Amino acid sequence: MIPAPGGELLRAPLFHTPRNPFRDSSAFESYADGGLLIRAGRVAGCGDYGTLRDAHPGVPTVDLRGGFLLPGFIDAHIHFPQLRVLGNLGRSLLDWLEQCALPEEARMADHSYACRVAREFVHALVSHGTTTALVFGAHFAPATAALFEAGESLGLRIACGQVLSDRRLRPELHQTPERAYRQSSLLIQQFHQRGRSMYAVTPRFALSTSEAMLEVCQALLREHEGLLFQTHLNENLQEIAEVRRLFPWASDYLAVYERFGLSRPNAVMAHNVHPTESELDRLASSGAAVAHCPSSNAALGSGLFPLKRHMNAGVRCALGTDVGGGTGFGLLKEGLQAYLLQRIAPDGMLLDAGHLLYLATLAGAEALGVSNETGDFRTGKSADFVYLRPPANSPLAAVLEREQRPARVLAAIFTLAGAESVSEVRVEGSIVYRSAAAEKQ
Repeated sequence: MIPAPGGELLRAPLFHTPRNPFRDSSAFESYADGGLLIRAGRVAGCGDYGTLRDAHPGVPTVDLRGGFLLPGFIDAHIHFPQLRVLGNLGRSLLDWLEQCALPEEARMADHSYACRVAREFVHALVSHGTTTALVFGAHFAPATAALFEAGESLGLRIACGQVLSDRRLRPELHQTPERAYRQSSLLIQQFHQRGRSMYAVTPRFALSTSEAMLEVCQALLREHEGLLFQTHLNENLQEIAEVRRLFPWASDYLAVYERFGLSRPNAVMAHNVHPTESELDRLASSGAAVAHCPSSNAALGSGLFPLKRHMNAGVRCALGTDVGGGTGFGLLKEGLQAYLLQRIAPDGMLLDAGHLLYLATLAGAEALGVSNETGDFRTGKSADFVYLRPPANSPLAAVLEREQRPARVLAAIFTLAGAESVSEVRVEGSIVYRSAAAEKQ
């Protein structure tokens, strides 16, 4: 759908966090009778519907009352080749990789298979309200290209990169550093900053990358402007011990990446469940962010994320689903899991609905370096949003029938809403997904 040339005024209750609620108690903003003015794919106004209508009397209104407008969700850590291994429970990280994830990732050498999975993957993203995602691609360049192309076909904002490893995995998943450099360079030339695509240099983790491969990552980041960087950090105690053995010169896990200039702004380190205080201080100083993946951390038994320690150190955090170590594509569910696990963590934080919304939206945009473009409804930003409409007779609809308090409404959405409530999703004002129920209306 092409955005209306004269603009449109969407009317519905809306919520966003244009600032960080961990630092600003007034960051959560809501409008019970909200208006979102869109022109040429950008947000031209956000606030009270009546005020916007009076200021723009010639703009047609689209009445979406009965549902809720939220900024598009941003997934800061997810694996495209792992869609079909979701639900493999009862294993820890390294065992799960060997028995479940890596055999499936090897299948991405079959290009037709990779293309099918890529289409399924981007549909799963958008049908859960995700408009932007930082994605681990495949170990194979053609499969990674297939993911970029599938994202472009739907109009999603995708940052992705070929996964680089040269040891300790299945042999068919290894590349030489020379081949990794060559293939990554070609993918960067083909996809980086093409439309809404961005390239992320992606060593799997220090455990599977030699110093020579990490030098390749450093060279790519030096040679191309605007690249992102993503990897794993301090996810599992066994993993950390193995990294210490493989890199005896490193004072800790983060020091491996630091030696090659990889801890930097627009770098996202996934998990970081077991950091030292020094690592937290250095992450904050570098400008790198951490992708918190609560469902995966619980499902793989990796541990409870020390959110308070990250926040106290000034480390930026966002949410990731970590499909397929996680339990699904929903950022609403990840927000709920973050809340629940912080409630039982020994030094946990009491999170409210505004915190959860920020972690699922603007925090991800900040981590990916695109907060000037997306993440909330401030004027001038891309009109990326999800329209949630609870199904009739659902528990969420029952809860919200008489509830008007904004924070309570949003808390109920995080608790009860899933893909069944995602009615419409837009990126830059264009519809990229409509549910079957919405199509019938």
